[in-house]
Amino acid sequence: MDINEAKREVVKAGLRLLDSGLIARTWGNVSCRVDKDYFVITPSGRTYDSLTEDDIVLVKIEDCSYDSNIKPSSEKGVHAEAYKLRPDCNFVIHTHQQNASAVSFLNFDLNNITGPDKDIIGDNVPIASYGLSGTKTLKKNVAKAIERTDSKAVIMRHHGAVCMGGDYDEAFAVAEALERVCGKFLTHRLEQVSGIKSEDVRDIAKYIGDKFKDANEPAEVVPYTSERVGDTVLMQPTDGGTPVSIDIKTGKNFAGNAEYPDTAELHRMIYKKRPDINAVIQTSDKEIKDYSKKSKVVLPLIDDFAQIVGTCMKTEAYDANDQEKTAKKVVRKLKGRNAVLLRGNGAVCAAGSKYDAEAVEMVVKKEIRANAAADMIGNAQYIKPISAFLERFVYTKKYSKQAKTNK
Repeated sequence: MDINEAKREVVKAGLRLLDSGLIARTWGNVSCRVDKDYFVITPSGRTYDSLTEDDIVLVKIEDCSYDSNIKPSSEKGVHAEAYKLRPDCNFVIHTHQQNASAVSFLNFDLNNITGPDKDIIGDNVPIASYGLSGTKTLKKNVAKAIERTDSKAVIMRHHGAVCMGGDYDEAFAVAEALERVCGKFLTHRLEQVSGIKSEDVRDIAKYIGDKFKDANEPAEVVPYTSERVGDTVLMQPTDGGTPVSIDIKTGKNFAGNAEYPDTAELHRMIYKKRPDINAVIQTSDKEIKDYSKKSKVVLPLIDDFAQIVGTCMKTEAYDANDQEKTAKKVVRKLKGRNAVLLRGNGAVCAAGSKYDAEAVEMVVKKEIRANAAADMIGNAQYIKPISAFLERFVYTKKYSKQAKTNK
């Protein structure tokens, strides 16, 4: 394929992936084979909606070398292995799609795939052993998984998926089929375990939340998003409505007769105690809210959760009748992290900007789906603490800064 045409295909694929929800932000990567020796791939840490053909990097399949001032994706080695091992593969998408990520903790392959999806993917999907992001171990483990199957999709343990195709269209068809296959696997297990017949993967979180919920369920609070504006916090109901401006130091309500929100003290105290935080999303996503009824520490099953949220996520019951006391508890549990579950009320997602707080919310949602699936299936092996720490450390010291520079 002509190199410029290959670059155009990659740019087009990045935009399509964002629209489809198979990836978000800078997560995942896309490549296209140019010839038997080279492929082009998305750069590291760039958002897909800002990419141009000049940003796409030419990489040598044999040794992953490149001659460019732009750094290619850190997962270029995974793509190179796909091209080496599959001569018929000309397009590769590495996704962080929700259902495939949710089953990536499994220690067994997905077998006996049937129906139209079998014709697209094959009759099984292997799950590659875990390796830290961007490492040779990850590359080798994916290569081993590709070698032991004729499937066009590989799930990367605790990470995401690799979808291979003869061209752009086939690679997308594989990614979409993989999401259906993983969703069907999860809902089938839900029926086996609970007798609940459903085609909605979100019902797993509801099943787990209802099964393990605390007897003393906290009252529901109205969810707000907020941003730091100088010395004040500007709070806005997530479903619209009148914003409220509150002094961070004193808690004074500048909105006159406007109602003081149930979580005003929580938002204020986060900004007061965490100068690194400038935006808070109090998410009421149904899946997160249902699962939050189960009071527990959420351990990472997906590595981008360890990177973006922290090595764990704690749960706290928020009492609107004692805002100051419970706000302090939540803030303590937020220390060193970017999210806390509010039992029965979803989660608080906090970051240095609204853009990054939205990323925290997306990752929390994926992790909740994976944890709900793990609670349902049992025998889950979480990411080891040292690996979770390393994922967090590398992300905060390198990739998050790189993403900010490239926005």
